[in-house]
Amino acid sequence: MSFTPLNYAKAHFVTSAPDIRHLPSDTGVEIAFAGRSNAGKSSALNFLTNQKNLARTSKTPGRTQLINLFEVEPNCRLVDLPGYGFAQVPEEVKHKWQKSLAEYLQKRESLKGLVILMDIRHPLKDLDQQMIDWAVQSDLPVMLLLTKADKLASGAQKQQLNMVREAILPFQGDITVAMLSSLKRTGLEQLKLKLDEWFSLQG
Repeated sequence: MSFTPLNYAKAHFVTSAPDIRHLPSDTGVEIAFAGRSNAGKSSALNFLTNQKNLARTSKTPGRTQLINLFEVEPNCRLVDLPGYGFAQVPEEVKHKWQKSLAEYLQKRESLKGLVILMDIRHPLKDLDQQMIDWAVQSDLPVMLLLTKADKLASGAQKQQLNMVREAILPFQGDITVAMLSSLKRTGLEQLKLKLDEWFSLQG
């Protein structure tokens, strides 16, 4: 199938929201990026859009505590979700933003695909598996993006890729596994193709 490729470089910031009540109307197509706080989510979004500061990168993992929306074109939005897992923030803050994350994933009708980012050296932690399981139960297609691929030699990259592909078989969902390195600038085309496919599901 062929899809109209979107120009991700046109993505621009729309809003930051503490919860779904503060988001724009629930129409069109949204594709969400989720991952542990240190999975390289912001770097991946900046790489995808070819913009240095679209998503704020930080040396301190866990800075994304709001739901951030970026519009690529009308009715096509990318969503940067709060990181889960490790973050040096008070427990109370952590609970609050995990709640807004869960609420978005369960109630947002325009959500049509989920990109779960995992450090290629430490994939499939408990929370990652919970996210995959939730998405599969919700009939949501998933792309597992193994980030920071440049940290491993090519043989080790392939090993991790195959290990993850095998490990997710029991989930029996619509799951794609790919690698990404914003440093080496690899894996971008595969990510764009998958997003274009999901964005074509409008209506």
